Amino acid sequence: MQGAQALRQARKQKRGNYITGATGKDASLPYPNRLNFYNTPPQEEVSLEEFEQWAIDRLRVLGEIETCLFRNNSPTEIDAVLKKLLDKYLPLNSNHSVPESERSNPKRFAGLTQERKKDHYSHFILRLAFARSEDLRRRFTRTESILFRHRFTTDDTRERTEFMNSLELDSQPVSDAEKARYAEELKAVLVSGSRMPAEKAKQMFEGEVYLKVEWDRVSDLVESRRVFLRAGKAYVPNSMLLSLVMAEFTKRLDEALIKTARVLPRLDEDDRLIPILNHLSKGFSAPEYNSSAAPSALAGDAITASQIDALSAHFPLCMRHLHTSLRREKHLKHFGRLQYGLFLKTLGLSIDEAILFWRQAFSTFTDEQFNKEYRYNIRHSYGLQGAGRNYKAYSCQQILMDHPPGTGDAHGCPYRHFSADNLNMALGTLMGVDDRSVLAGVKQDVTAKKFHLACNRVFEHMHEKELKREKDAGGGVRETIIHPNEYFDKSWSLKNPDKARGSGKENGASSQVKKEIKDEDVEMM
Repeated sequence: MQGAQALRQARKQKRGNYITGATGKDASLPYPNRLNFYNTPPQEEVSLEEFEQWAIDRLRVLGEIETCLFRNNSPTEIDAVLKKLLDKYLPLNSNHSVPESERSNPKRFAGLTQERKKDHYSHFILRLAFARSEDLRRRFTRTESILFRHRFTTDDTRERTEFMNSLELDSQPVSDAEKARYAEELKAVLVSGSRMPAEKAKQMFEGEVYLKVEWDRVSDLVESRRVFLRAGKAYVPNSMLLSLVMAEFTKRLDEALIKTARVLPRLDEDDRLIPILNHLSKGFSAPEYNSSAAPSALAGDAITASQIDALSAHFPLCMRHLHTSLRREKHLKHFGRLQYGLFLKTLGLSIDEAILFWRQAFSTFTDEQFNKEYRYNIRHSYGLQGAGRNYKAYSCQQILMDHPPGTGDAHGCPYRHFSADNLNMALGTLMGVDDRSVLAGVKQDVTAKKFHLACNRVFEHMHEKELKREKDAGGGVRETIIHPNEYFDKSWSLKNPDKARGSGKENGASSQVKKEIKDEDVEMM
């Protein structure tokens, strides 16, 4: 794929000049249309930071689409989710969002061009990440198609027409004479295929414009008998062009992904892009989360070691299991300390309080043993020893993929690593979940390997009243939780709306989804 070579230019740290035209209809504009079939690989240079962040933002949208599909959400529900996510991560405004009186000023289109550039590049970056296996290609095509469908149906009518004219879909317009010749057949199709009254079909027919295309390009319309067929051609009304466009979009993307897979080995020598692409392909359903709240943001006071027991009521199952194991055994093995310690650090536990917490928890150890075996590594995790790196809490994806637990370990994801019986027992004893329908749903999620959905299902059950209150207050669509600290933030915010973490940002928690591409494992504690 030509885009593979072009995207390598992301290593260079400069940006190009984007605007060369004046109006949305000017063909000299880099992106004259809001919609894009992604036929042309990107050619300009972008910074490595943009390369990473743009891909993560698009991944967040595609991951949420996949979550909606698994939950069997209706198209209307998916559209509601997408509207919110796209406004936040991948906005794409129409040309007509710029007042006509200001279209002679190229600067007014700079924002639109940057939005479309991000959309263009992020698609090709993820195309590189998800072309490596048949399953990833299938998932990518499915979610990208739903994203395109949403944008097509919500696009400005005039701009959608301009985009359609630019596609060159090898279609032929049906002349007025030909339309009149087959008028009865075309009306009959409208009545039978759309199940509308004959009178309404007649009115619709009068103002309808038709195109002729090869029948196999709109096989779904043929199957449902919604188009008239003659001599191998399907007569497609303008109102049903979405089917034609979607079939063409999917076909082209499938072909492009196969071509991309063939050239992926050429990128193997690129030691800067390959780790990023590998990380992206693993994180389809779980991009990284990072709380932007200050460490002392709970109710305005610093978190202390003595508060952890009470705060554990807001922990996800993985962290509650670690906390319970620590209290019971007075010790955690290496990866358990790593997973739980970084979670508490991101929660807002200061270094002094962390040392106090772990010292009290390891009550069977002498001071000399604790200082010799654990104190240094606690300070190391806070960046106060060694290389001074600011290590991040593990995301759900890292917990699922890295360091599977062995005998005697308490780390990992219970939804993935526990047996069915042990998981049900843990949900009952640690989370208080005994509702049979919820447990059955969790089992279904786990069987389908949708572990983050199982965790979200438990969260929604435990916060049912608060979520209903928030929805009734116009709280909007809630995003899927993809990080243990995000789980805590949202749980705390829902249970304590008057003391919500941060300054009243989304969901009461001051949080944002952002990239954490280069997190490194650290040997500590």
